[in-house]
Amino acid sequence: MRNKLTYILFIFLLLNSFTSEAQSDKQKELEVKRVKFQNELKQLNVLLFSNKKEEKSVVSLVEDLNYKVSVRRNLIKVTNDQANLLTREINANQNEITSLRDQLTALKKDYSEMIVKSYKNKSEQSRMMFLLSSDDFKQAYKRLQYIKQYTDYQKEQGDLIKGKTTKLQELNTDLLRQKADKDKLIVENRAAKKELEKELKEQDKLMASIRQNLSSYSSKIKKKQQEIDAIDREINRLIREAIAASNKEAGKSTSSKGFALTPEAKLIAKNFVSNKGKLPWPVEKGVVKVRFGTQPSPIDPSVKINSNGVRIATEKNAKVRVVFEGEVLAVSGQKNSNPVVLIRHGNYITVYRNLLKVYVRKGDKVSAKQEIGEVFTNNAGETMLGFGVFKDSQPENPASWIYKM
Repeated sequence: MRNKLTYILFIFLLLNSFTSEAQSDKQKELEVKRVKFQNELKQLNVLLFSNKKEEKSVVSLVEDLNYKVSVRRNLIKVTNDQANLLTREINANQNEITSLRDQLTALKKDYSEMIVKSYKNKSEQSRMMFLLSSDDFKQAYKRLQYIKQYTDYQKEQGDLIKGKTTKLQELNTDLLRQKADKDKLIVENRAAKKELEKELKEQDKLMASIRQNLSSYSSKIKKKQQEIDAIDREINRLIREAIAASNKEAGKSTSSKGFALTPEAKLIAKNFVSNKGKLPWPVEKGVVKVRFGTQPSPIDPSVKINSNGVRIATEKNAKVRVVFEGEVLAVSGQKNSNPVVLIRHGNYITVYRNLLKVYVRKGDKVSAKQEIGEVFTNNAGETMLGFGVFKDSQPENPASWIYKM
């Protein structure tokens, strides 16, 4: 029965340990997210909201504010999740402290009774008489073993009390830290909610002015999307031509949809794939203002924005960096649009759009983080880099490739 109870207690403590570790891992994960959103808000303030002298269009202001609001909401949600998890951890600690105190009280009571009993029978003469009164040698040996076991048990009980006392002190310290952390998170969340209220009021004010002439704003958004679509078509044409040329050179069908790779190109592609999720950003400082894929316009949800890559808001005069070694596939500049640079990495292509200056030419070999140009800044002070990743002629989500994008 005693062994069974010991086994059940062991399993309980083991499960409790796993739960604590899982909660601790979750807390670390949430903290990483919280810091990420805080840093993103700082970057947003510097890159999109610090230059008050420049007159942005209402559309740009709404887009910037929408993005800021979404990040702020994410920060508030993560902070709430952290506070709720801390509440559960605090409750679990309080329950464990109560349990430990009860165990400690029972242990101390048993130990004191055992010490009193031991004191009454502590004389060497009593022990000797206990041994000498044995009927035979076998019984004397058993009594000697009993005395030894009793002494060892006393020591074990003393060590157990000491261990549980230390554990109790540690839990109390953790509890105080957890409560302080929770209080700090609550204060931070209150401040974040106040900022969110201000931003939402400003957003409502801007949207009210837009709704007065929504059709005009929608037309401008559609026109801008048409210009982006034209650049996308040109990029696709350049990639298809490069694929056809690689297959012609290899003696294969020019209608193939994928690059014919040399051994060197295969190695570069393999290394490119092995660095998926770890590639550096194409600019030193930046925030993703427009994500990959089709999404509704924040101005008019009925208008769809299609993005074959991401659009990164960055600082004025920002230098564009290659994310991985490769070769310049093309440098393109259509009428009424800024230059675009395509870098080939085996059968993968990275695309860098909306450049002011270009430092490379077609055929140049480039290395990771090499500067290949400078991002264009418009009259409203917006510096926006378009960045894309293609596998052969198919666009992929850059956020899957770039570190913490």
